[in-house]
Parts: sequence; structure tokens; C-alpha cells
Amino acid sequence: MSAVFSPLARALGQLNDRVFLGVLVQSLALSGLVFFALHALAIWIVHGMLALHGWWAWLADILGSVAASALAMWLFLPLAAVIGTLFMDRIARAVERRWYPGLPPAAGAPVTSQIWQGLALGLRILLLNLMALLCVLLVPGLGLLLGWAVAAYGMGRGLFVAVAMRRMPRAAAEQVYRRGRWVVLAQGAAMALAGTVPLLNLLIPVIGTAAMVHVLDRAIGGMRPCAPPAPV
Repeated sequence: MSAVFSPLARALGQLNDRVFLGVLVQSLALSGLVFFALHALAIWIVHGMLALHGWWAWLADILGSVAASALAMWLFLPLAAVIGTLFMDRIARAVERRWYPGLPPAAGAPVTSQIWQGLALGLRILLLNLMALLCVLLVPGLGLLLGWAVAAYGMGRGLFVAVAMRRMPRAAAEQVYRRGRWVVLAQGAAMALAGTVPLLNLLIPVIGTAAMVHVLDRAIGGMRPCAPPAPV
């Protein structure tokens, strides 16, 4: 059991890394900007479509704000996943520098493929969130478990393949995933559970990326991790 969750534990243990903190601040800032942009756009659309005046316009403002906030919150995790992939290489290099200093520089799939994989990951999480919501509405109780399982698969597999593509083509990354899918899905399950907790879900792109670097190294039989440096 410890072998399954040790990648996540190592990732959490590196949260005080300056690179991790920097990426977290930048990704949250970008996510916040998009959040407010979505909010303003939704209110503008409500005004444009309804063209209301007086207290009807005031009521539309309130309803539009509530709907925009709900929409933005629902989109936040997929958005954070996409933004997180923009900093994926920085996080992965920080993990490798601390735990696997003997690894050669990453030279896998082209940057365009990695960017596309990040966008695909965000879209996949968005669709999986929708499926999870439908499961909860259509099958109360059991729907929660189904939604959690679907989200675990989407986040686990998506993040792992995106990280693996730093060092190999997509076809090879998919093959490595199939070889170690249960460890990957265990990380995805933990991240899906964390995704339901406000504030904790903000860490998913950073922690998820770091954990998958450890999973990848184990899956391809890489070097044994070095002991982390003693705190100064």
C-alpha cells in the first residue's frame, strides 16, 4: 500500500519548494483572471439577451451573477488543469532535480504535442465533471461513486500521459500507462477526492504533476530516488 501512495506523499513533501510555490501562485493568478472574465461575460450576455430595464434588470444581474459564479466554479478544475500543464515541465524538472539528479534532460514528444495533451486533459476533465454530475442526478448515492471513479480515471491517466510525453512519444507513454495503470489510477483517485474539497483542489495540478513524475520513474524502472537534501 505504501508503494502505491508514496508518489503522492513525496509530492506533498515537496510543497515548500520555491518552484512549486511559484507555479502555484502563477497558475492561481491566471485562473482567477479567467474566472472574473467568465463572470463578467456571463453578466454581459444576460443583459444583451434580455435587454431589461428597471428592477427586472437588477434581478437579471443577481441571477446572472449566481449562474456565472456556478459556471466558473464548475470550470475551475478543468481550467486549472490546462494552466497547470503550461508549467508542467517546470514542476517535473524540480522533482527530477531533487529526487533523480542523474536523469538526462527530457527530450520526448514535441512541445506542440505536449500543449495539445494539456488542452485535451482540461477538456476531458470538463466532460468527466459533466458525466459525474449526471451520475449524481440520475443515480443518487451510487452516482457519487461512479462520478468519483470517472474523475479518477480522467485525471490520473491524463496527467500521467502528459508527464510521460516529456520523455517519450505518445504511443510509448500510453504503453507505459497500461503497464502501471493501477498505481496511476490510485493517484487519480486521491486527486479526484481532493478535487471536491475547496482550496485543496487548487493544489491538484502541481501535486498531480509531481506525483506522476515519481510514478513514471517507477514504471520505466528508472533510478532509485535519492534522499532529499536536509533542510537548512
